[in-house]
Amino acid sequence: MSGGLLVAGTTSDAGKSVVTAGICRWLVRRGVKVAPFKAQNMSLNSFVTREGAEIGRAQAMQAQAARVEPSALMNPVLLKPGGDRSSQVVLMGRPVGEMSARGYHGGRQEALLGTVVDCLEQLRSTYDAVICEGAGSPAEINLRRTDIVNMGIARAARFPVVVVGDIDRGGVFASFFGTTALLSAEDQSLVAGYLVNKFRGDVSLLEPGLDMLHGLTGRRTFGVLPYAHGLGIDEEDGLRVSMRGTVRESVVAPPHGEDVLRVAVCAVPLMSNFTDVDALAAEPGVVVRFVDRAEELADADLVIVPGTRGTVRALAWLRERGLADALKRRAAEGRPVLGICGGFQVLGERIEDDVESRAGVVDGLGLLPVRVRFGREKVLDRPAGSALGEPVEGYEIHHGVADVRGGEPFLDGCRVGAVWGTHWHGSLESDAFRRAFLGEVARAAGRRFTAAPDTSFAALREEQLDRLGDLIEEHADTDALWRLIEEGAPAGLPFVPPGAPAPVAARTPAAGPHSPGDAPAPPHARTEVHVTEEAL
Repeated sequence: MSGGLLVAGTTSDAGKSVVTAGICRWLVRRGVKVAPFKAQNMSLNSFVTREGAEIGRAQAMQAQAARVEPSALMNPVLLKPGGDRSSQVVLMGRPVGEMSARGYHGGRQEALLGTVVDCLEQLRSTYDAVICEGAGSPAEINLRRTDIVNMGIARAARFPVVVVGDIDRGGVFASFFGTTALLSAEDQSLVAGYLVNKFRGDVSLLEPGLDMLHGLTGRRTFGVLPYAHGLGIDEEDGLRVSMRGTVRESVVAPPHGEDVLRVAVCAVPLMSNFTDVDALAAEPGVVVRFVDRAEELADADLVIVPGTRGTVRALAWLRERGLADALKRRAAEGRPVLGICGGFQVLGERIEDDVESRAGVVDGLGLLPVRVRFGREKVLDRPAGSALGEPVEGYEIHHGVADVRGGEPFLDGCRVGAVWGTHWHGSLESDAFRRAFLGEVARAAGRRFTAAPDTSFAALREEQLDRLGDLIEEHADTDALWRLIEEGAPAGLPFVPPGAPAPVAARTPAAGPHSPGDAPAPPHARTEVHVTEEAL
């Protein structure tokens, strides 16, 4: 068996990532050797594999759901936004340069189809099944010609497609129908059916609509997944998250000690790896919120300046909003501040950046005796060590190299008073270290907070992944899904008019490509997996 399935969505954030993870966990519990795959990912939340490759954090989470080690093969193309119009392109785990959206979709993207198909075939040769995740919607007709992540990869691999729709947003029937009707006949032949996500209420009230949808499209619905609270699963795209008043989904349990501990996370622009705070939110009595105003730091026991894809831009944003002055006051008063990666760089004395922002030399906040110089080579590592007397592991993803000139050593960074800084993402997932760190924060903040002695973040993550597997097993037609994975899309699925629109010429040279329509997938003869910047 070397079957597979593509999980597409009617929109971004429809639930593709969690459904893919849930299917992986359901399959591995059945004894199937399964791997996740996403040909192209756009995300500021990334992870470093053991071989030192950078991939989307959602794919790392899905690999954990499948109980396999994450690999660059599972996410060969990662786009890390640097703004509204450009992204860093990461190929097979290594950055190869910046590219505008127009340049990427103007022909470079489809040149990568051979590489992503090669990665998928390597996974298929190793695993019993590969569960692919799409991106955005397969009916983005302006991008179909260059698509390598939705119907492009489904066509190349001849994988059946299940389309996920978020009913909590409304309009799910129109979304299912419209998504199908905007695809070409060739693409539609692979769309096997639908999966409703985030349903609240009595399913029997939904069933007449599902029957009508089947009558309109000839395609069945493979399940209705209920709205699940408190999943806390890794987000994919930091640009889409609304930070005003956002609280992580994890339910705040009563404190183990007398007091709660309040954590405020500065919602800096291009925030990356904000999943660093998930382990704090999992602690009983720890309340985590994202903030963007100086007055919101007043009652915080700990302020975190998180990672960012735009360190100099984040520094300017902190100053514009008065948050920089508030952080300086906190440091002077001995109130806890933690900077992680780009946030660590912001807290230093000076930043020399001719790579990311090309701003040259910029003064930092001066809270830590650190000078940062941006290098063209990205540091990708999985360090391990000890801090506060406890073992700790993490991962590093950064261009800035820190020259630490004083303070007390703290991981790869330093500590001065109640201000800590490090490049290590994920360090707070080390349970004993997290408890020791929260103890230090509580003492500095004057709180009678005691970390629970038995909180295991790894165990909580396993419980969450099992919940995703339960959602699939209990609320989806798993027999039908199994047949799709083994046998592919059913033959004779009807065409839903009007189909993909005919190509339309671009109106002006500046307007970018407007004419994808549906074109045959370009040749994808097997290629070497290593791709250079010249290949773009």
